[in-house]
Amino acid sequence: MAEEIKKVGLLEGAENNPDNLLVVKNLKKYFPIKSSFFKMTVGNVKAVDGVSFAIKRGTTMGLVGESGCGKSTIGRTILRLQDKTEGEVYFNGKDLFALSKDELRKERPNIQIIFQDPYSSLSPRLPVGEIIGEAVREHKIVPPEEFDDYITRVMEACGLPEYAKSRYPHEFSGGQRQRICIARALALNPDFILCDEPVSALDVSIQAQIINLLRSLQKEFGLTYLFISHDLSVVEHISDTVGVMYLGNMVEFAPTETLFKNPLHPYTEALFSAIPIPDPDYQMHRIILEGSIPSPANPPKGCKFHTRCRKCMEICKYADPNFKMVEDEHFVACHLYNTEEENKIAQRLTEEAKKAEKEEAENQKNGKKK
Repeated sequence: MAEEIKKVGLLEGAENNPDNLLVVKNLKKYFPIKSSFFKMTVGNVKAVDGVSFAIKRGTTMGLVGESGCGKSTIGRTILRLQDKTEGEVYFNGKDLFALSKDELRKERPNIQIIFQDPYSSLSPRLPVGEIIGEAVREHKIVPPEEFDDYITRVMEACGLPEYAKSRYPHEFSGGQRQRICIARALALNPDFILCDEPVSALDVSIQAQIINLLRSLQKEFGLTYLFISHDLSVVEHISDTVGVMYLGNMVEFAPTETLFKNPLHPYTEALFSAIPIPDPDYQMHRIILEGSIPSPANPPKGCKFHTRCRKCMEICKYADPNFKMVEDEHFVACHLYNTEEENKIAQRLTEEAKKAEKEEAENQKNGKKK
């Protein structure tokens, strides 16, 4: 069914829409598995396995899922911190992977990242003013005579006092260090910022301050965010749209309000059932996922979630579901929402896969007898 999916073209021409700042099409990132002796490639870890989405200017897209599902790998591949295996990434209508080194260097200030750990991502040998201003000076964002005042303005916008310029990262708390990281990204006057779990290492009260800071900066400077997080309540608060990842694939994508009111995919339902409700009288109906996440080096056939899904059908074990729109701007990859034609295709693929498995088992049996 994978070939039929590619013909659908959910994001056909999306890179030419001026409303879209970032468009990702069928992005794949595989990490080779090498044999211990001859160093030959014997397999691949499919960290990202065909993900597509678009982010409109001035909005925030949340990306959620269990650890190891490929969220951070998507972010780092989008920023070209690592090479892609397949797919396309368009930023402002430009294919980022088609840019030369010089062209990419000119585009770098427009695409920035805030890392998860605010301490390890800051150089301990540089004072805060130099950390924030190093790239500003390198890319000549402002004239040299305006440099000092510009860094002061950026720090104040991020809630940092001017005297912090001469101090070092170890002299600050976790929340203040994350403000330094935000200031470093903001100083280059970017259009897009990848927020890779920027509040997961912080206390709850500090998380709220950082989230509110990000929202206020977005309104003031017209920023666009891709916000990666495990915390669904944080994602609900900051995001305009949300994508749900499972084992390298996006299983559901929708506007935030729509997704939280009406999750369609069984995996999304299970995730949302674990959100704590601050009401002692509320009876939670927790959906427990049985089993562990399969290996991305050897994912299951068909729907990757079928090994843990309580609504699993026979076709789920053999046919890959189509990622399609089932409601207005609400996309889901699940056989529960197949059309009659899609069910016929899935059934045919299931029968062909079963036949192939049976033939393989017979061949192995005959081979052992010989």
